[in-house]
Amino acid sequence: MKASDFIAEFLMKKGIKSVFELSGGMITHILDSLNQKTDINIITMHHEQGAAFAAEGYARVTGLPGIALATSGPGATNLLTGIGSCYFDSTPAIFITGQVNRHELKGDREIRQLGFQETDIVTMAKPITKACFHVNDANDLPNIFESAFKIALEGRPGPVLIDIPMDIQRIQIEDNSLIDNNIKYLEIDSTILEDLIEDIKKAKKPLILSGRGIKASKSQEQFVAFIEKTKIPVITTLLGLDTIAYDNLQRVGFIGSYGNRWANIAFGECDLLIVLGSRLDIRQTGADTKFIENRKIYHIDCEKGEVNNRVKGCEAIITDLKFFFNEFEKAGFNTSFRSKKEWNERINDLKNKWPDIKELDAKGINPNVFMHLLSNKSKKAKVYLADVGSHQMWAAQSLEIYKDQQFLTSGGMGAMGFSLPAGIGASIALNKEPVVVLVGDGCMQINIQELQTIVRNKLPIKIIVLNNRTLGMIRQFQDSYFESRYQSTYWGYDAPDFAKVAIAYGIDSKTIENQKEIENAVNWLWDVENENKPQLLQVMINPHTNTYPKIAFGRPITEMEPFAKPIAMEAT
Repeated sequence: MKASDFIAEFLMKKGIKSVFELSGGMITHILDSLNQKTDINIITMHHEQGAAFAAEGYARVTGLPGIALATSGPGATNLLTGIGSCYFDSTPAIFITGQVNRHELKGDREIRQLGFQETDIVTMAKPITKACFHVNDANDLPNIFESAFKIALEGRPGPVLIDIPMDIQRIQIEDNSLIDNNIKYLEIDSTILEDLIEDIKKAKKPLILSGRGIKASKSQEQFVAFIEKTKIPVITTLLGLDTIAYDNLQRVGFIGSYGNRWANIAFGECDLLIVLGSRLDIRQTGADTKFIENRKIYHIDCEKGEVNNRVKGCEAIITDLKFFFNEFEKAGFNTSFRSKKEWNERINDLKNKWPDIKELDAKGINPNVFMHLLSNKSKKAKVYLADVGSHQMWAAQSLEIYKDQQFLTSGGMGAMGFSLPAGIGASIALNKEPVVVLVGDGCMQINIQELQTIVRNKLPIKIIVLNNRTLGMIRQFQDSYFESRYQSTYWGYDAPDFAKVAIAYGIDSKTIENQKEIENAVNWLWDVENENKPQLLQVMINPHTNTYPKIAFGRPITEMEPFAKPIAMEAT
C-alpha cells in the first residue's frame, strides 16, 4: 500500500476521529490519503500553532494522542510552541511534519540548506518531545508509528514528532509492525503504603495536593474513590482544578502564586501532605520551600526526577497513579479513616475570612464576581479553557467547575494564544458540544484568525474576552518593580473592539462594562436559540485591576500581597 495510505489508515485504526493541520506541499500526500481512505475529520486551521493547540485540546478531552500536521520549514517550526505546551503539561500528541525529498536533504554538506524550506525540525524539537523520528526508509513507518503512539501514552504522557520526506510518503510499503504494547508499572514497597496509612490516621491536619497527573494517568475515578475513603481535604494545582468538583465538601481550593488565600494558608498549616501527580514547581510553592519541608510529605509521581527536586525530604513513591490507587486500595481495604472535624472547621473559617470576591477593590466589573456568575449559569459547558495572564488566575481562583466539566490551560509553557484553538480541539473532541474560552485582550490577538475556523465548523464556542486594554499581569509586575513604567504593556500597546471583530467573522457579540450587566449577558450566552452557536462576550475590565492575592515573592506561600510585600524580584 502507499505509505501515506498506511499513515491515514493507521490513525483511523487507533481511534483518531479528527486531525488538525494547515496545508503545505510536503504533507499533501498524507492529507489526500486521509481524505480518500478514511472518514477522519480534517480540521484546517489558519496557523500551525493553532493546529498544535487544537490537537492538545483534543488530546486532553479524549485521552488519545492529538494529531497535528504541518509542512516543512515554517510550517514545522510554527508547531514548536504547541509541542512544548504538550511536553510540559503531559499531553499525548503526535506531530507529523512533511520534509523535503531525500535527495534534497543537505546531509553532511557544509551548507545551510539544499531543498526549498528544508529545516532540521527533529533537532529543534528533541528537547521538548519524548521522542523524534526522521523517516529514512519507508518500510520503517509501521514500527515508527506504533512506537510513537506507545511512547506518547506510556508513563508520563507527552508529544512525539515524526518527520517524513515527501518521496517516502508515496512509496509502496507493507504493514509489518511488531510492538509490545504491555504497560509495565513500577512496583511499590508494601511497607511505605502501610506507613502512609498510619500517617493518615495519625495526622490532625492532612491535605492532598492534586495535580495534572490524575487526568494524565486516566485515574480520575480512582482518585475520587481515594479521597472518599481517606476523607482528606483537597487543594489543587492550576492544572488539577478539575480533579475535584466545586461542590465537593472536601474541596479546599486552588494553591500557588495566585492561589486562594485560604487554600495557601491551609497548605502552610497542614501536618501531612500527599502530593498526587504534581511537580511542586515554583508557581505552586513560592520561592521559599523551607516552610513546606517541615511536615511529612508523600510524593507520588511517575518521574523520579520530579521528586525531592525543589522540595526536599519527601517520601517518594515512583509509579503510575492508577497503579498507586489500586495498590493503596488493597493495602487499606480493611482500614477505616475518620474525618478531621477541627481541621475541616479551621478550613471553613479561613474560607469565610478570606472570600475570593473581596480580594480586589475593583472599579467597575470585579472579575472574580464575574467568574462565579458565569460558571453558575454555564452548567451546559463541557470544558472551560483559560489563556495565560490575569484572566487565567481570576478563572482559577473563582470558576465553579462541577462534575464532568474540565478545565484546560497552558501551565508549564504558559503560552499566550492557547485557549481559542485549544477550544476548537476540545469542542471537536466532544462532537461539537459547547465549551467556554476565557481569553485576555493580549492573548486574543495572537490566534484571532481561528475565529474563522470556529465559524466554518459551526462550533458552539462561547468566547469571553476579558479586555483590560493592557497586558495586565506584566503591568502589575511593573507596578511592583519598575515604578509603574508601563512600557509595552499599557504604553505602546492597544487592542481593537473585539465585539466588532467578531461580527466581521459572522459571530454574534456583546460588550458589557458594569456589574449590573453581567447576569443578562451570561443568560444571553445560554439562551435556547443561542446555546449551539458561537458567541463572543467582551467584558471590559479597568486597566488597573490587579490579580490578588499574590505570593509576596521571597516569602512563604502563606504571606500574600497586598498585605505582605515581596522581598525579591520574581518572574511574572
